[in-house]
Amino acid sequence: MKDKGSFLSVCMNPTIQKTLCFNQLIHGAVNRTGLYRVDASGKGINVTRILSQLGKKAVHLTQLGTELRSFFLDLCEKDKLNIRWVESGSAVRFCYTVITGVDDTDNRTVTELVEEGEPVAAGTEERLLAEYSKILVSSEVVIISGTKTGGFSDDIVPEMVRLAREQKKLIILDIRGRDLKQSLPFKPDVIKPNLFEFVDTFTAELEHHALNAGKTPPDYKNLGELTGDEPGVKENISSFAMELSKQYGTIIILSRGKSSVWYCNGNTIAEYPVEEKIPVNTIGSGDAFTAGLAAALDDGLSVQEAIVRGIHCGSLNASFLKPGTVL
Repeated sequence: MKDKGSFLSVCMNPTIQKTLCFNQLIHGAVNRTGLYRVDASGKGINVTRILSQLGKKAVHLTQLGTELRSFFLDLCEKDKLNIRWVESGSAVRFCYTVITGVDDTDNRTVTELVEEGEPVAAGTEERLLAEYSKILVSSEVVIISGTKTGGFSDDIVPEMVRLAREQKKLIILDIRGRDLKQSLPFKPDVIKPNLFEFVDTFTAELEHHALNAGKTPPDYKNLGELTGDEPGVKENISSFAMELSKQYGTIIILSRGKSSVWYCNGNTIAEYPVEEKIPVNTIGSGDAFTAGLAAALDDGLSVQEAIVRGIHCGSLNASFLKPGTVL
């Protein structure tokens, strides 16, 4: 096993997460609860917290600003997280998880309400890249997660990936859209979007791929309802992912919530079942998967074994009310 302390987790959209629990939520009325919690969160924080819980010493890099910065850092300190940040003038956003059916597991729902982050001030990108370059030197594994808030250019994420590849780091990306597309030429080791994010990123390419094969493209209009089990969807995505994996030499892992995980390494397509469990709070389970996967790879496990470890961590996270935790 490599020396601990070799993880650099990056996320440019920090979050203060409020989790509110109700037996029943009545729309248009006042709803009160005494069961709630507040946590530092966001994809990168969740990854960092879980890596720490798994015995890894991870550094988290982000941007922070305004009076909410101190509150966010206090929450991180409670979890004993190693946070490095640059001044951005951007208030930390709040996001809310509303859980209903607390006492009725058959009808429990988890709803996420997401605030868009405030744009960062001029100069933030340069400061963040400078700090990133310092930490990168002593890191072995780089994990970049989530979306970036406004004010950052389209170049920052690909530049981080380029620098990490130049220094031969293990690179794991849980990102989407233009950030993912523009990072692929630098050959990240693993990309791990969920199915929705992957299709949303590559919809046009998936449709073109099907047409080139002489087939009718699947209907990707209702992405929010996509499961992967629709007619032609798995075949289309698997075939395209195989080509993408070969082109960029990257492993592609697609999570699908409570359904099986899809894996592609350019030569092999495989599925891994997800543990069946009645969830308490599913927020952060994808981040738990990422952290579990990364920790297992750092421990020398095969990618297939690491996926199983990631699935287990995702399932553990869902059994806790706190988002982004396996303990």
